[in-house]
Amino acid sequence: MDINYLTIITTTYNRSEYLPKLYESLKRQSDPHFRWLLVDDGSRDDTALLAEQWQREGVLDFRYLYKENGGKHTALNLGISQIDTELTFIVDSDDWLPENAVERILYYHEKYRNQEGLCGYSFLRFYPDGTVNTARFPEEEKIGTYVGVRINGGIGGDKAEVFRTDILKRYPFPVFGQERFLPEDLVWVKMSGPYRMVHINECVYISDYLDGGLTKSGRRMKMRSPLGMMARSAVYLKDPTVNIRTKCKMMLLYQIYGRCAGISLKKLRGTVRMDWLYQLCRFPAWILYEEWRRKYEQRNVL
Repeated sequence: MDINYLTIITTTYNRSEYLPKLYESLKRQSDPHFRWLLVDDGSRDDTALLAEQWQREGVLDFRYLYKENGGKHTALNLGISQIDTELTFIVDSDDWLPENAVERILYYHEKYRNQEGLCGYSFLRFYPDGTVNTARFPEEEKIGTYVGVRINGGIGGDKAEVFRTDILKRYPFPVFGQERFLPEDLVWVKMSGPYRMVHINECVYISDYLDGGLTKSGRRMKMRSPLGMMARSAVYLKDPTVNIRTKCKMMLLYQIYGRCAGISLKKLRGTVRMDWLYQLCRFPAWILYEEWRRKYEQRNVL
């Protein structure tokens, strides 16, 4: 198998305590035909020293990039722009891979690489205790869009996405000023429709949701990045294939984060086409916004 098939990209910010676990799991891969790209988003810990050590060891095809802190999405943009392998696999800095992860990814890529209209593969994530993250896919090797299979199919939780690099490069993550957070599904939904994915009930990823990670930072982090959160909701609202239940949720969030951004109600209303849904969600969105605002102001985090 050619090493030019797969790059594993990891963005990191002050996670040097956890990176060695990922590194060790990459060293144990049953198939060594991959590259590892570590993009440091302005860490102030020992990440650079670890990277220097791993480069000296020369066990992996490893590259380290450093940039000023701007958020995971900006680090992904930088890293993806420099990837030249066929596939890109995003793996977080506090997670790790089972020993056969690369082997199984490349197996399925060989099987489907010549099929048109595919942007990649979606595998399962497991928790460290061996249980699946939220749910399995309804069919083995189900081919469908992200929206059709995941959103409309009600399959929540995190999965392990492996993308065709040339397609992923067409959908860079938008950047909104100094905001540090942007949900990745904003891009996944944009890719849905033009492209489908193969959904595979095999685990290639172990997730450990640790304190200080993006997932655990939750609503506070999102309220500090309201423009990105609005953009994410707008992508869902504009997609004609998204089910009405999800659109109701996204309309609520669109208005809540619009208020967080200080955007007037008149302007908010004018930027979405579904006026009836906007009006339906207006009062509950105001209630939720006031509740969230009071909660986080009391904690002095906004």
